[in-house]
Amino acid sequence: MPLELEQSRSILPGLAIPIICAPMAGGPSTPQLAAAASNAGGLGFLGAGYLDPAATAALLDATRELTVHPFGVNIFVPSSDPVDHAAVAAYRERLLPAAEAAGVALPEAGSADPAHPDDDFYDEKIDLAIDREVPLVSFTFGLPSAQVVAKLHDAGIAVVASVASVSAVSSADALGVDAIVVQGPEAGGHRATLSNHEKPEHVPLADLLLWAAEATTAPLIAAGGVSRGSHIAELLASGASAVQLGTAFLRAEEAGTRPAHRAALTDPRFVETSVTNAFSGRPARGLRNAFMDAHSSHAPGEYPQVHWLTSPLRAAAAKRGDAESISLWAGVGYPETKSGPAAAILSALWEDALAARAEHGGS
Repeated sequence: MPLELEQSRSILPGLAIPIICAPMAGGPSTPQLAAAASNAGGLGFLGAGYLDPAATAALLDATRELTVHPFGVNIFVPSSDPVDHAAVAAYRERLLPAAEAAGVALPEAGSADPAHPDDDFYDEKIDLAIDREVPLVSFTFGLPSAQVVAKLHDAGIAVVASVASVSAVSSADALGVDAIVVQGPEAGGHRATLSNHEKPEHVPLADLLLWAAEATTAPLIAAGGVSRGSHIAELLASGASAVQLGTAFLRAEEAGTRPAHRAALTDPRFVETSVTNAFSGRPARGLRNAFMDAHSSHAPGEYPQVHWLTSPLRAAAAKRGDAESISLWAGVGYPETKSGPAAAILSALWEDALAARAEHGGS
């Protein structure tokens, strides 16, 4: 039976541990990881980005088999921005030598993938979430329409928006969403900007959270570079209802992180993170590598066109274990990642948070 909407809305304050395992599209999010987080008292999320409806359904069904606790799924909001096809074509020309060296063919610039439309099966995924009675649906790369919010609410599903600026908090609040992920610039992976060409802000998460709390009464989920229990305690004390971590779970046993990516997180060759749009066309933070150095200043801000353009290069590099040529998404706290079961990682973070809170006179 689906949860009543009021029950769904009470999931965040009702969590035994207010830690959310972030949705990480492209492999790291697995049913096993999401279920482990939920089973441990937190909240697990799946990333449905880049998947077709059949793969999304399989992900939801597998997770349902592994937990009786609430979990969520994240859906990409399709872009309505005009596409600069000439810029995509120029970037393709720049990447051709790398493609030739890797023995792969690049898709023609501006060519649509008939098997995967640019809207990432948006409507189909919303319908799947309703059909599978997923308790929470979060959105990134934009805000859902009021009609989509109402449709999910009618099905008893809580709606979570993802934003990276105070102005976006106000826009999300006006939609009547049930919670808002406030993402600071320290976050790994894609920034939660509302359009392809929006310039990411650089307001630190701690400050952004305080300003967001003045702009809305909706529950806030703090995200971005969180790697320590003490940081979790500080964010909860500053008004967050929960804290969302992704990078912290990349080395979890249940994560689907590619071997080269997993190894790079502890490889001394990689010493810093940087923001780039070279891999997807959207700004995203990852371990600085050779691909970023070579192409970041030339990549156009066109998503998903750049994502699909670089896909053959990234797949070939992952197959040969070349960490210098794949997206190594990671937040600024990546040096503190731990390996082991996700439940152990989550529990250790919460124990550290409780200790930090007690040290500062909290309860």
